[in-house]
Amino acid sequence: MPYRIKVAIVYLLGFFVDLINMFIANVAYPSIGHALQASVGELAWVSNGYILGLTLVIPLSAWLAQRIGGRRVFLLSLTLFMLATAAAGYADSIGELVGWRVLQGMGGGLLIPIGQTLTYQLYRSHERAGLSAAIMLVGLLAPALSPALGGLIVDRLDWRWVFFANLPLAALALLLAALWLRPQAPDPQRRPLEIKGLLSACTALTLILLGLTRLGESGGLAQGALLLAAGAIALTYFLRRSLRITHPLLNLRLVQDPLLRTSMMIYQCIPGLFIGVSLIAMLYLQNQLGMRAAQVGSLMLPWSLASFLAITLTGRKFNHFGPKPLFIFGCLLQGLGILALSQIAHAGDYGLQVAAFALMGFGGSLCSSTAQSSAFLHIADEQLADASALWNINRQLSFCLGVALLSLLLNLLLEHFTPTVAYKSCFYLAAASTLIPMLLCLRIANRAIVRRLNTQQEHQ
Repeated sequence: MPYRIKVAIVYLLGFFVDLINMFIANVAYPSIGHALQASVGELAWVSNGYILGLTLVIPLSAWLAQRIGGRRVFLLSLTLFMLATAAAGYADSIGELVGWRVLQGMGGGLLIPIGQTLTYQLYRSHERAGLSAAIMLVGLLAPALSPALGGLIVDRLDWRWVFFANLPLAALALLLAALWLRPQAPDPQRRPLEIKGLLSACTALTLILLGLTRLGESGGLAQGALLLAAGAIALTYFLRRSLRITHPLLNLRLVQDPLLRTSMMIYQCIPGLFIGVSLIAMLYLQNQLGMRAAQVGSLMLPWSLASFLAITLTGRKFNHFGPKPLFIFGCLLQGLGILALSQIAHAGDYGLQVAAFALMGFGGSLCSSTAQSSAFLHIADEQLADASALWNINRQLSFCLGVALLSLLLNLLLEHFTPTVAYKSCFYLAAASTLIPMLLCLRIANRAIVRRLNTQQEHQ
């Protein structure tokens, strides 16, 4: 087996483990909330805690790889992940569970940027659309299988087993990485760790998430606003410092590339928003309509089939169509899917349920796979490590903010309206927000991109 295929397999497995942990716990939220007496805002931190850990550690990926090599970072990351996963399954309080989820995220946070950098360096620009399609196709198995599996686990065993179920996959990834990845010598040109940037970034993200959570709680307006203001100050300091110094924590200057910038915004508005919609949908379908966890989890199967079709289309037609029409079409379908979700009024509305998740699957995956294929087209190989860290921290932030914002919105609406009206209003607003990224796509130089890709393919 060629070495680049082995590296791609290890990367894909790490990507799969990461996605499993994002999706498998969603269907268990009602059970976790009941068992640990947690509110909607606290439950959001089961997801936010994991994503926060991921986000905080991703900027360290390039720095660690320079010092000890990508292979060692990958192995150490998986080991920490497995220990934290086992501990999360034994948590006795919501605070303890969130704490272990943060450590779990820190363990899993290095898998994707390290694996992505190692893999993409082995493929040329015109080959990366096919690689991205393979990555997304394998990655969609997680949202396809994990909610249904999680629902069965919750119904027949216990919510704790949604965490224990991750351990065999993580162990397999650890074994293959140890056997297949070649040792890498530390980079002799090591850049220093930007401590001030790291601390300010961590502070900003934590304060913003805490502020959003507090705003959604009764009587938390003043404290939430204060936390958000403090987070905004810390974020401003981080951004200004990163653009001023020679070796920043994150190379934000790469965002000047139009394709990378647009792809990052698409991820914020479409896949990121879907994570929040998914959380709200799980609560609505189970708590309001009385559907069983396994039944709700099975709705990710039509989502995944539609995703498969969208990703296959992207892999085959990206070089022909370019990113612009694929982005626009995907945004429209995602919005229609969320609107369909808002019209579900009974547990027996099976056709509408399947249609809603299928539309969200096709539209969202068309956007995410196109974004993955577009992001690094104009990035030089020597900048891939920095671009990968930037891309993945944006990806995790999109998931984190999607959950935080929709949880906040739901909590605020529940204070003034009936639960049904509150849930449906969330869906309406989420559907409307999918129109925003389409405006960004209008400035994409689509013909030039298609011409360049076809030229590279002809001269291969």
